[in-house]
Amino acid sequence: MPDRWDAFDEAEAEARAMILDPRWSGLAVPVRAQAIAARILVTSDGSRWLFGAHGRWHVQDPVDGRWHLAAPPARCPATRVSHPAAVVLTHLIPTGPDCAPDSGSVQGFIGPDVPKELTERIRVLLRPAGRRPVAEYPLTAFTEIFAADVPSTVAAIWGTIMWCAYAPAFDGNERLITVFGEYLGRPLPGDEWVRWIPSPGLIDLATLFAERVRGGEHRAALRLVALMADTAHALADDARFRPRATALLAMVEPLLRQPDLDDRAAAHGDEAVRHAWLARCPRDLDRALLAERSPGEAFRHAVYDLVGSLAFATEPLVWAGAFLSELPDPEGRMEAWLDHRLRAAVRRQDPPEATPFRREAATGSREGGTASTGSWELPTGEWAPDVSDWSASASRPRPEPPMPTLPSPAVQKLIDREPPDRSTAAAVLGAAYAAAHAWSRLTGVELTQHPGPKAVAERIAHERDDPHVNH
Repeated sequence: MPDRWDAFDEAEAEARAMILDPRWSGLAVPVRAQAIAARILVTSDGSRWLFGAHGRWHVQDPVDGRWHLAAPPARCPATRVSHPAAVVLTHLIPTGPDCAPDSGSVQGFIGPDVPKELTERIRVLLRPAGRRPVAEYPLTAFTEIFAADVPSTVAAIWGTIMWCAYAPAFDGNERLITVFGEYLGRPLPGDEWVRWIPSPGLIDLATLFAERVRGGEHRAALRLVALMADTAHALADDARFRPRATALLAMVEPLLRQPDLDDRAAAHGDEAVRHAWLARCPRDLDRALLAERSPGEAFRHAVYDLVGSLAFATEPLVWAGAFLSELPDPEGRMEAWLDHRLRAAVRRQDPPEATPFRREAATGSREGGTASTGSWELPTGEWAPDVSDWSASASRPRPEPPMPTLPSPAVQKLIDREPPDRSTAAAVLGAAYAAAHAWSRLTGVELTQHPGPKAVAERIAHERDDPHVNH
């Protein structure tokens, strides 16, 4: 057997081929559950793994038996052990389209440049967009980015780029953002190394369109949508943009074919337009929209990507725990979103006085009973942290979380070892920044420092593809 053989890779390839078969969606749910249960892997430490929804792996918590989204271990021996279908809950069963193979890239935009051809296509779109009259295209979103005399056509292009980017952390000299320099109202967040740009919500793009519809300017509204679509088409050539660019096209292009499609929604407000756009996005693009539909699941998937980007390391979970421990968590809620292995990794980074996470103290909900497997029992209900009181708790006084300015010792140790190549380092940076941003969106905690990702960026910022702008 070749040295590269991996039990998880082989099991995933087989399961994915089965799930993507057109006949899969026509099978009864119990039949699909049994097919997934028959392919569960068991590692030498007793961990049970199944390949399920969204084309991703899940590991079983050894304490309560629940399944958590978790990146599989690299180069780890495993044995296939068939289990009863009852252990596979409905939410773990892939639909088929959700396992489409193109998941894009988690790289940030430091090191590997945006292709020149893509940047030139954006420049061509931006030049006439910047000359549109502000009276016809008032700036109704992204006002924190652009000067007041900038038309919303420019904002439509910018917003599309940032919404489609998996991790909008850009080299300070990246031409894709410097072409917007004359329109900026203030410096972008970050420093000379990296611009840490917050990812906007779909609501910002919906607002640009909906406001013009309500103002009776349908032609202007459709021009904004056309700019979003043209920008997304250009971005789709880069894997760092492609999944969300494809999703955005699925949402806005129907408007170009049926101009009055969202008029009624626009009359009910920007949020109604956002919901209309999300509703017509096909199921195979669900993962690209998790940040819009389920911030908690988006955080879990971002953590999955972070662990996956660290697969080259001897202890990926330790490094992932180091990056996650840099995120402010004043109310101790993060561990409720992590699997048992990552919870332990995050605790290893905590100071001795930190309060340990206690499963019995976590707020959760569950329905269902148990399913016997002969030697152990599994809860059959789905569990997730209860976030119903998060908005309320955010209004209560709470201590300001300390914001680290230097990377944790574990992160610095990883950086000192140097990831094997520039592309891998860019993936670590992008995944760590995306996880931080997902955490901020979930909790409402504002992040102004990114010490771990910044330290990675400083190691590769001089390795740009364009030698004339290397730091």
